[in-house]
Amino acid sequence: MYSTNRQYAEHYRKVGVTTRVNDADPHKLVALLLGGACERIRLAVACLAQNDQARKGKAIGEACAIVGHLSGSLDHEAGGEIADNLAALYDYVSRRLTEGNLHNDADALQECLHLLGEIEGAWNAIPVGQRGMPPNKDA
Repeated sequence: MYSTNRQYAEHYRKVGVTTRVNDADPHKLVALLLGGACERIRLAVACLAQNDQARKGKAIGEACAIVGHLSGSLDHEAGGEIADNLAALYDYVSRRLTEGNLHNDADALQECLHLLGEIEGAWNAIPVGQRGMPPNKDA
C-alpha cells in the first residue's frame, strides 16, 4: 500500500510540473529551469552530507543538464554581451558542478547554488512589462 501511495504522490508531482510548464511563457520557463537547477543542487548538498553518492550524482547530473539547456537556449544575436557572459557563467557552473561531484566538494556546490541563485533573483526581478511577453491578464 505504501508504494501505491508513493506512486500517486509522484504522479501528482509530475502532473503539477507538467501543468506549470505547459502554462508558462518563455520568461517563466527560464525561471522554472533556474529554480529546478537550484533545487537539485540543494538536494546534492544534502545527499553529500548523508554520504548518498548515488543520489548526489543523479542530482548533480540533472543540474548540469538544466544548466546546459539554459546555456543552449541563449540568443547570442539578440542578447549580445549579456548572453555571452551568461554562457561563460553557465560553462563555469557546469565545470564546478562536475568538480563538486568528482571531489565531493560541498563548497563547489554551494558556489554554484549561490551563482545560479543570483541569476534567478535577477531574472525574477525583471518587471513584467520588460519580459518580452504581454502581461497575463489572468494573473
